Amino acid sequence: MWDRLTSALAGAALRLPPARTRRVTVTRDIPVRARDGVILRTDHYRPDLADAATVLIRTPYGRGGPMRLLCRLAAERGFHVVIQSCRGTFGSGGSFDPFVFERDDGLDTLDWLRRQPWWRGAFGMFGASYQGFVQWALAADAGPELRAMVAVATASTTRDSTYAGESFALDTVLTWVELLQAQTVPWLARQWELKRGQPRLAAALAHLPLVEADRIATGVTVPFFQQWLEHHTPQADYWRTRVFDDRLDRVRAPVAMVSGWHDIFLPAQLRDYAALRATGARPRLVVGPWTHGSPGLFVAALREGLGWLDEHLNDRAAEPVGDAPVRVHLGGAGGGWRDLPDWPPPARTVRWHLHPGFALRTSAPVPSPPDAFWYDPADPTPSLGGPLLVAQRAGPFDNRPVEARPDVLTFTTDPLTHAVEVIGPVRAEIHLRSELAHLDVFVRLCDVDRRGRSWNVCDGLVRVDPQRFRPDATGAVAVPVEMWPAAHRFAPGHRLRLQVSGGAHPRYARNPGTGEPLGAAVTLRGGRREIIHDPEHPSAVVLSVVHSASQPSPS
Repeated sequence: MWDRLTSALAGAALRLPPARTRRVTVTRDIPVRARDGVILRTDHYRPDLADAATVLIRTPYGRGGPMRLLCRLAAERGFHVVIQSCRGTFGSGGSFDPFVFERDDGLDTLDWLRRQPWWRGAFGMFGASYQGFVQWALAADAGPELRAMVAVATASTTRDSTYAGESFALDTVLTWVELLQAQTVPWLARQWELKRGQPRLAAALAHLPLVEADRIATGVTVPFFQQWLEHHTPQADYWRTRVFDDRLDRVRAPVAMVSGWHDIFLPAQLRDYAALRATGARPRLVVGPWTHGSPGLFVAALREGLGWLDEHLNDRAAEPVGDAPVRVHLGGAGGGWRDLPDWPPPARTVRWHLHPGFALRTSAPVPSPPDAFWYDPADPTPSLGGPLLVAQRAGPFDNRPVEARPDVLTFTTDPLTHAVEVIGPVRAEIHLRSELAHLDVFVRLCDVDRRGRSWNVCDGLVRVDPQRFRPDATGAVAVPVEMWPAAHRFAPGHRLRLQVSGGAHPRYARNPGTGEPLGAAVTLRGGRREIIHDPEHPSAVVLSVVHSASQPSPS
């Protein structure tokens, strides 16, 4: 009775489609045997409806709490919901090793589904983050019975997100390691650690060498964290069997993708979208003003996902939310939701060049001396907001505290006389000279409002080493920085600002400046670097500017 009442209130609050039944039978802790004998614990939410299709959710985050509510909400709307704990988590046997067993365990679970008396021969998958990765691990081999996927804030490969710009996403990876380990401790102990502000995690993020950070954060050595520190080079064989982006052309199921502009996996997810489009598929894409763990992302995913599953599994037309397959939220003053025919939309490429006097202009660069700063990894430039795993620390923040530091250069436009809408890829081209051959280049685009507050829109980082970057005759190195894509409206009277610095710690592991191995580095070496912006070295940020006739639509 309590579960029914909770789901009824949640369905109304979230404005979900009406329930088709309130009678749902739940069977918990079903033992599903994998091919190697490991038992995968599974719950089944069975609606009192004939010929209901199946929705499969595989997760390392447990089958209780919010997942229990999600499963009931989906079951009441006409689906057999099967939720399974990945091996090594929440009662399932074996050891959890990210990405290794998900394909085979998914296929074995599908084989189990086929033998159930309520199976009708069609299923879909739903899930966010790691729950989305396990969908991609299975999708290419699931066959025609897979009729729909809902992939939320996720991607078919996490290698590029782990080593964004060939650096190391320290905050995301170590926070995830700590989160997984925290699932094994008593609830009260976990709440006390959160109330204290997670001091062990904070100490681990600041610690060197990184090979000891997992033990400081969790009290134990985590094997996969150690392996990620060791196998971080692009040519490492370790990742070849742990990514599935080379099999997207074999996926036949319709895919709905939901993400946020400040999500950690957004660039990789948009690459998945492009790969599916290249096969002739027409995936659904929704990108909103969300971070990886924000409640708004969950609500949007539930609404979009249930409609998508209903349409493709139950042959029931979803409530229309627009004629276009792509729907994005345009940030900034005067923004709103926009329907697009594809991603990215047609746009005009505009270069905003760095100029003397810390100016940012569309005019060509002029002869000028470089601007310099000193980066000290012992006092690393801090990260502020942006794409992070923890929603409370992610997203847009006023960047003035960081911009006031001497190790951050800012280049700013004059106040805009008219709105500038940026929708699409964003990249920077930074020319520099450095005393050190090993360094990082962090670039961030901000929207400076009329009150002078500087709100981050998107950013990117590249790790520079002498093997990948060779200086020219003047000693300058050209560094292309692929930034997060964006959809943002810079309003009249606002200004565009580009930050250039030597890092964003602890979001990215600091560059020690020595070339020491990622996990073993302990020596920190600071150095001066010059940002060059003359005609021979035209440093710039390159924006996709759109003048769209479409109007903002209601959320």
